[in-house]
Amino acid sequence: MTVKYTEDHEWLKSEGDVYVIGVSAHAAEQLGDVVFVELPEVGKTFAKGDEMAVVESVKAASDVYAPISGDIVEVNTAIVEEPAKVNEDPQGAAWFVKIKPSNPAEIDGLMDEGAYKDFAANS
Repeated sequence: MTVKYTEDHEWLKSEGDVYVIGVSAHAAEQLGDVVFVELPEVGKTFAKGDEMAVVESVKAASDVYAPISGDIVEVNTAIVEEPAKVNEDPQGAAWFVKIKPSNPAEIDGLMDEGAYKDFAANS
């Protein structure tokens, strides 16, 4: 599956029956130097649009929203220990959570890369 994006600048990609979620490179650039990341607990359930994590940079604090509904099955503790990784590799090693979707049809409503690039350029 290709990467999908939200209007809140999260990305999502399939990894078998779970989805990896993080913040886009555009979001990481807008945030500036990330100094703190708070992630949810494994096992927590979120509805699409719920506040799922917090990212703080030298500029501001921002919420990270669940792009789809589901249960958290894994969190990336490496970015809690080294928040700067979010700036270094936001759409790779600095993923935030892995979620098992409860309603996979929600993914259809997300933007593909081309649509997201247009959206980010105009936001």
